[in-house]
Amino acid sequence: MIHRSLYLRGLAKASLSKVGARCLTAQAATALRDSEPMFRYEEYADVDWNNLGFGLTRTDYMYMAKCSENNAFQHGRLSDYGNVELSPAAGVLNYGQGLFEGTKAYRGDDGRIFLFRPEQNAIRMQIGAERMCMQSPSVQQFVDAVKQTALANKRWIPPPGKGSLYLRPLLIGTGPILGLSPAPEYTFLVYASPVGNYFKDGMAPLNLYVEDEFHRATRGGAGGVKSISNYAPVLKAISKAKGQGFSDVLYLDSVHKKYIEEVSSCNIFLVKGNVISTPETVGTILEGITRKSIIDIARDYGYKVEERPVAVDELLRADEVFTTGTAVSVATVGSITYKGQRVEYKIGDGLVSQKLYKTLVGIQVGKIEDKYNWVVDIN
Repeated sequence: MIHRSLYLRGLAKASLSKVGARCLTAQAATALRDSEPMFRYEEYADVDWNNLGFGLTRTDYMYMAKCSENNAFQHGRLSDYGNVELSPAAGVLNYGQGLFEGTKAYRGDDGRIFLFRPEQNAIRMQIGAERMCMQSPSVQQFVDAVKQTALANKRWIPPPGKGSLYLRPLLIGTGPILGLSPAPEYTFLVYASPVGNYFKDGMAPLNLYVEDEFHRATRGGAGGVKSISNYAPVLKAISKAKGQGFSDVLYLDSVHKKYIEEVSSCNIFLVKGNVISTPETVGTILEGITRKSIIDIARDYGYKVEERPVAVDELLRADEVFTTGTAVSVATVGSITYKGQRVEYKIGDGLVSQKLYKTLVGIQVGKIEDKYNWVVDIN
């Protein structure tokens, strides 16, 4: 019988050598993670951490699992980051049958690695899969896959205060289908990339443009789920706004064209006195996990938080505006332009958004007590 440590050492050498293909089953990955310190990562990858923007950096590993129609997902495995082979008739290519999520791994000052509410991403993917007639992984498999991907790419997690490891779970219809119908096979995969600030101007206040011609979603559609088909249609509006010097676009509802909904990649909040208002999620707005967390934190600080229809005219009277999302975290809005009128808001120290941001990030990196049980320590 081969001694366990010798077996793991051999497996580590065979699987993780820079020479040849690398492929690690979930069971082997768990064994390696829990084994003695024979499997070592370099402390950090060769990255300019001080100039890390929000872009794709090729990391080491990704996770993948497949599922045939009406069957459960098989055990997934870690393998080298690389291309995915698809049939030209794949459901995702022909009919847009796909969902994605976004979550992050953070490195604390003491070196521990944290995930933030990954089970909420898993639940949201399941809700989206039901809407898009797709098979979905269990919450446990989703969370395990995110953990494994983060740990396998540990050296790509930025130093404390320099960014985070963005994890992108994808669920796509990979089975071939010609008639309009659910795909016969689905693939769940997770890849990762180290990231810094989402917007190119870093933490500078955002300048938003209210779009009244193009709409992000409509009642009865799929605007409330994180479908891949929701994002390409907003590229035209974003391009137009950025060409005029704006950071991003704020969309109105498609029926009345008077209620604000969300920004292209994040939710929005208004502050007036002690009241924080945000559009209610009624099928056209993505129920953001950061949004949900900020609402809880704000209420615990004593703010009154209202989830309701918010008319665009209320932007004229707000003291402060900010956005939330996994990619953007909490971003202060400096101005909003609507029908040629520019409204400017409070910026600098003492903002409600900054107070909420510091608390959120403090919890995410282990500096503030997590009384909500949101953080998952994956060391």
